[in-house]
Amino acid sequence: MFEIFKIKNIPQKSWSSAKPLNFKPKVSTFLLLCIGLAIFGLGEGLLLVSTTGNSPWSVLAEGITKITGITIGTSTFLVSVGVLSLWIFLKQKPGIGTIMNIIIIAGVIDLTLIYFDPPISIVSKYVLAVVSVLLVGLGSGIYLVANLGPGPRDGLMTGLTRVTNLPIAFVRASIEISVVLIGWYLGGTVGIGTLIFAFGIGPAVAASLYLVNKL
Repeated sequence: MFEIFKIKNIPQKSWSSAKPLNFKPKVSTFLLLCIGLAIFGLGEGLLLVSTTGNSPWSVLAEGITKITGITIGTSTFLVSVGVLSLWIFLKQKPGIGTIMNIIIIAGVIDLTLIYFDPPISIVSKYVLAVVSVLLVGLGSGIYLVANLGPGPRDGLMTGLTRVTNLPIAFVRASIEISVVLIGWYLGGTVGIGTLIFAFGIGPAVAASLYLVNKL
């Protein structure tokens, strides 16, 4: 079990792309990329449905919205551009997965909010929050192993992991906690679900990578 917390590299499987900058991937690679991103989006959407607190990056987007007056959508876009700019220093390169990340996750979140109703009981709300974190972790693991280019946040995670040589679980958790603190300082909404996500997403992603590597 503790092997999960020692993972520092993204596993390579037979269906992984040989390089991130591959705009003509195998059909199986592209499908698994899309499946992983859809699962990721479902997890993000279910956290919103749980009404237990925004995910860290949504807290940051909301905080920026409160001090600037721009929409959360615009704020999220600007945050993504800002994170992508950090890739320059980390020598990260975007790929088709980076583009699909933006399209699929946003679409699935919207569909999730349409077709899922908030739980009634408190226990159900927090169970759903935990499940949402596990789904985001699972989706992250699948699409990262596809190796078609990570999304802005995951690219930051993998880049920092490579540069610092620290475990993925530690790096991801550190990023999410830092984002929550900044977003909260700016006025973003923080709840128990936010803390569950911030502390749970690192181990969830690492566990997903471990499981995918074993398959």
